[in-house]
Amino acid sequence: MGLFAHSPGIHMFGEDPKHEREKGPLSDEGADRDGFVRAALFFYGALGCIALVWRMSTPGASILHAPDHPTSFDGVGGALLAGLLVGGISLGLSEALTRLSDLGESLADTLGESLVGISTADGILLAFASGVAEEMFFRGALQPTVGLVWASVLFGACHFLPRKELVLWSVYAVAMGFALGWLFEATGHLVAPMAAHVLVNAVNLPRLARRAEERSRGG
Repeated sequence: MGLFAHSPGIHMFGEDPKHEREKGPLSDEGADRDGFVRAALFFYGALGCIALVWRMSTPGASILHAPDHPTSFDGVGGALLAGLLVGGISLGLSEALTRLSDLGESLADTLGESLVGISTADGILLAFASGVAEEMFFRGALQPTVGLVWASVLFGACHFLPRKELVLWSVYAVAMGFALGWLFEATGHLVAPMAAHVLVNAVNLPRLARRAEERSRGG
């Protein structure tokens, strides 16, 4: 549950969930959750703008389409369905890891603790913003420049946290980077990885928050 979704949605670029819980905007010590949401939306808006300007600097390039790659799907509709399928598979795998392994369960608990207090609406809003902006940057702008492998590795590196209980999460982020990059190249449309990314985050961010709140109440 939530192995990949939490990474792009909240703790990008090496933020520590434990540190955020103690000092960050979602903690119980009078933190401003709304301020956190606004800051996150500003960050993802800026990231998307950087990606758009970067890609537009290449004459004739489109951030929405993979360069010089034939598509094996029928337009945007097929790409959207492919993205939702990959997102659903990712959700199933992360749920299985949580239910069937102690490491997966510990990971879900650790990630969920930093989301206590976030509403379902805010979780979905952050899921949409993070999924769209990160795909614009990593797949739409970075991947055509450095290639699938490096874009995927850098995507995982930006979600790395130096904590033993989060190693599985970092590995999962790299794997999903490759899956999302493949989606972009296979369909030729950025809408495919966007759909997968947004779906995973939209399901897992609120679910992780509810899980942590239930555990804090002893449920």
